[in-house]
Amino acid sequence: MHRPLPRGVFLAVSRSLTLGVLALAPLLPSAVHAAAPQVRTQAPGFYRMMLGDFEVTALSDGTVPLTVREVATHTTPERVTELLSRDHLEDPVELSINAFLVNTGTALVLVDTGVGGFFGPDVGGRLQQSLQAAGYQPEQIDVVLLTHIHSDHSGGLMSATRRAFPNAILQVHAREAAFWLGHNPRPKGTVDPKYFEEARAMVEPYQVAGKLKTFGDGDTVVPGIRAVPTPGHTPGHSAYVVESRGQRLALWGDLMHFGSVQLREPSVTVAYDVDERAAAAQRARAFTEAAKRGDLLGFAHMPFPGLGRLGTEGRPGAEGRPGAEGKSYRWIPINYSSGQRWQPAKVRAD
Repeated sequence: MHRPLPRGVFLAVSRSLTLGVLALAPLLPSAVHAAAPQVRTQAPGFYRMMLGDFEVTALSDGTVPLTVREVATHTTPERVTELLSRDHLEDPVELSINAFLVNTGTALVLVDTGVGGFFGPDVGGRLQQSLQAAGYQPEQIDVVLLTHIHSDHSGGLMSATRRAFPNAILQVHAREAAFWLGHNPRPKGTVDPKYFEEARAMVEPYQVAGKLKTFGDGDTVVPGIRAVPTPGHTPGHSAYVVESRGQRLALWGDLMHFGSVQLREPSVTVAYDVDERAAAAQRARAFTEAAKRGDLLGFAHMPFPGLGRLGTEGRPGAEGRPGAEGKSYRWIPINYSSGQRWQPAKVRAD
């Protein structure tokens, strides 16, 4: 039988326990403090990498919701739904809008400018925010290269009534400028007239200011950057090959719009193609060559940062029916780099 504690001892022990609990109280989780508000926004989007002596920065203009089954052509809505589901996606797909900044050491070159305000509030339109977060100001841009003059690539050229890049020379393929900016009567086919109006609204202020320059097939537009003609999506659609110290990056613009579908079936086209047959042929040719060479690629509409390589599937048609010419491809995203510098001898992966 245990003898009860004397009253004085009991009170002393109780007091010590109470004081101990009170001292620990600030360290314990609080229901009030735990209920922090959700933020639900992303950080400004930029991702840097070195390409030889050049620094390349992928810039996010944000995203746009796209109902792929409504705009994909040479396929069926059912097939699109099936292909999207393989990547756990469903319509509408949140599509990235990417641009790329190349610092050659002597020039600051921006490839495409995003959508600006064309798609309405909070749909894309974040390029300037991403550019400044990456450490640059729009006045520092020396050259703007457009892969083509669609609003999701040229819409960021203007900020209200002002040129968004006041000191930049704007360069675009001569065929592209002639098609979208020409005022002579010409057959428009199925092209929506609004695209011509949008093109003039974005590009003509640079033309009036003497800041528009056109180039031809295969021209070197900036030392280390060469234009490669890829007509089809638009008449003057151009890819840009960036090369430094034997390293190569191809910026492909709209050679592909929705990877989950067109990687598996490159013959699928999009309603915005001016020439669907030529666009599909360009994609098939480019995919074959890039997969064979292992080229590093930059896409305008692959998930940000849109940098990676193409690999071929193990056997044609392994996932169903084969793509164009019996080939299908997979996307290999670039391995993430934090940009940290370390002493190699001290690094160990446990």
